[in-house]
This record gives sequence, C-alpha cells and structure tokens, in this order.
Amino acid sequence: MAEETNQNQAGDAPSVAATAPEKSPAAAKTPKKEKPPAVEDKPFEEFIQQEYLPALQKAIVAEGVPDVELTFAKQKYPITGFNFAEECWQIIGSWQNGQRQFNVYFPDADIQGKKGFSCNEGKKPSTLESFLIDERKITLDLLVSRLVYRLNGQKWLGRN
Repeated sequence: MAEETNQNQAGDAPSVAATAPEKSPAAAKTPKKEKPPAVEDKPFEEFIQQEYLPALQKAIVAEGVPDVELTFAKQKYPITGFNFAEECWQIIGSWQNGQRQFNVYFPDADIQGKKGFSCNEGKKPSTLESFLIDERKITLDLLVSRLVYRLNGQKWLGRN
C-alpha cells in the first residue's frame, strides 16, 4: 500500500496554480501609450503650410513637373462669371510660366469641410468643381493623391 501512495504522488501532474505565473495588480494596469495627434488635427493654416504644400510639391515634382509653384492665399474665386464677393483659402499651383494653373478651394478653412477645384490653361477658369465630397475622413495622403490623380486626368503630368 505504501508503494501505491508513492506512485500516485510521483505520477501526479504538477498543479496548475504552481506553474502559472502570478500577475500583480500593477502589471494588469499598465498605461497604454498615447498616439501622437494626427497631422490633420493641426490648425488649418498650419496644416496647409507645414504638411500639405511640401507633400504636394514633392508629389507633383515626382510626376515630372519640376517647375511647379505652389502658393497658399486667401482671395476671391478667380472663376469667370462667378461674382461671389467672399474670399476663401486657396492652394494655387502653376507651372510652364503660369500657362497651367489649378486652384483648390477651402471655403470653410477646414480640410474636413467643403472643397472645390478649378484648372485652366492660360485663361481664367470657367468651371468650379466639387473636390473630395464623398470621403468621410480627409487625410494628408488623400488630399495629395486625389489632387495628383485629378491633374493626371487633365493630362498635365508625366508623359501624358
């Protein structure tokens, strides 16, 4: 009978409590690292000047337009026949000595708000198009890529 007891004790598997590491209450409450704020959360003018214009410049130059000039200004809409007296923030891009020009309009001074687009070759633009109206969240990458896409659709970039 003594042999049976020794075999059972020797053959028993170690208990789960003895092998599981103990978790201290402090370890369970480790604070999560906070994400830095997104660049899109910057104030509008700061975002445009520090993030959007440099990224857009780089993207357009990469598409084969080395002489692009980008400016950011608050001015009236330059659309022919559009007599809207209010000024709005605009990105104005031009190259080929101003022969090709585009404008991106921000009437609400907010990248998440309304946006417009116009372009022209040597004259004042005659059409104001909506720009990025179906997107839920506007990001820097989206603003850059969609404008490059739109300019490429105009056959103004690369080898078009």
